[in-house]
Amino acid sequence: MKLYGLIGYPLGHSFSKIFFTDKFECESIDAKYELFEIQSIDNFLELVKNHTLSGLNVTIPYKEQVIPFLDELDETAAQIGAVNVIKFIRKDNSLTLKGYNSDVIGFSKSISKHLQPYHKKALILGTGGASKAIDYGLRKLGIETTFVSRNPNNKQLLYSDLDSGVLSENLIVVNTTPVGMFPNENECPDVPYNFLTPKHLLFDLVYNPAETLFLKKGKEKGTITLNGLEMLELQAVSAWEIWNK
Repeated sequence: MKLYGLIGYPLGHSFSKIFFTDKFECESIDAKYELFEIQSIDNFLELVKNHTLSGLNVTIPYKEQVIPFLDELDETAAQIGAVNVIKFIRKDNSLTLKGYNSDVIGFSKSISKHLQPYHKKALILGTGGASKAIDYGLRKLGIETTFVSRNPNNKQLLYSDLDSGVLSENLIVVNTTPVGMFPNENECPDVPYNFLTPKHLLFDLVYNPAETLFLKKGKEKGTITLNGLEMLELQAVSAWEIWNK
């Protein structure tokens, strides 16, 4: 029986475990999927040593931190600078850990069918590992990106910088932060929602709840709203393809 799993901290309710457990049962695949909640990335090598793994997913906060522990990176993952899929390659009694990024695949497929010609610029809320895949995906789609952070560098914006002018130019706003995720459904990113229009597209990587306060406030202004569930499903499918190619 092959063993797959997810590393992160904390994990709590996991879409990945439900998705892959259902997949293995429905398709009669001799495999199981476990949650490996590690409090520090320093525990990663111990985990690898103690389990015969075939593949791992990586979530917050380790998408960047795990890279030094890997032997190889896929070209796209190297350009992004974040990994959410690890393939375990065994050959001649040696083990190679190779990192990939399927977040960018899931996001790009999910958002692309909703894009209009006037969607030329985007704001990315947050600067964590997931935001790097979103930035890469948007730029590959020909969209200019600007990061928004509570602690910005000189090329990024503060939330307080967001005004009518900024939002009139940036008709895509992607939330890559956990703000608004269960159990904190009454929170939302500090965006001036009154400047949103029906031309705006709001994408929230959060999928629990299905409609975050961020998306609700956007919908009140007539914006296109997308949550992260389809992206998550698409990246999981891509992860399975990576592990088995």
